Amino acid sequence: MVFSVLYVFFVRTHEGQMIDQLSYDGADYSWRTVTPYTRRLLDALPAISGVAGLILTVVIALTRRSPVTMVIALGAAGAAVATTQILKYGILSRPFLGVEGYADNSFPSGHTTVAAASALAVFLVSPPRARPAVAAWGTAFTVLAGVSTLANQWHRPSDVIAALLVVAFWGCIAGAVLAAVRAPGSIRATAPRTSPGRRRWWLVVPFLLVTGIAFIFTFMGTRDGSSSSTLIAYIGGAAAIIASGFVLALVATRVFARLP
Repeated sequence: MVFSVLYVFFVRTHEGQMIDQLSYDGADYSWRTVTPYTRRLLDALPAISGVAGLILTVVIALTRRSPVTMVIALGAAGAAVATTQILKYGILSRPFLGVEGYADNSFPSGHTTVAAASALAVFLVSPPRARPAVAAWGTAFTVLAGVSTLANQWHRPSDVIAALLVVAFWGCIAGAVLAAVRAPGSIRATAPRTSPGRRRWWLVVPFLLVTGIAFIFTFMGTRDGSSSSTLIAYIGGAAAIIASGFVLALVATRVFARLP
């Protein structure tokens, strides 16, 4: 549902394309500061996330003697990457609505999907008590990759958030499969009374506020024809990526808290 709304608004409407493009153009401010570093990260991202994620997934799964979980986790990660490529190059399109800029469809982001899918695989095979920490570190890496694609002007904010949603969808599928194949009579993981996720929600609130304020300013600027600040749009886009990533991580930690 959220994925469809993102696509319809940011790809199929003039206002949405304008907001995304302004954020994309705002990345010009980072070319002399963070872009040299983000470019290196993006160049090494497939190898870092793919290889490291695969090794960690296999090692943790074999240590815990959970080959079935390993297969499901790797299957979900592979399906997420494949889904993004099929959607971007085979199904979804980006019409020209008078917005100047990068014209080709880039929705969803492939680099972000690879990073998030690798983090998802490690998350699924990790023991329940370690999942909050795994989710935090995996999301931090994924968000860094997503913001880097924006700073390097490889992707727009909606591309990155859409990639996170694709991986989240396959994470839900994997969770349902794991719950279905759970051995009868096995003991569910006991979640602590005070979930760490509850104490971390407040960390996301500032990014949500920045996202909302930046979106309102940018949207109103595109509606009344006034000049909109690309820097405000850029900051809002980066904040939206960060907020989306950690909201999904907190939800995943909560949902998977009792999954053995």
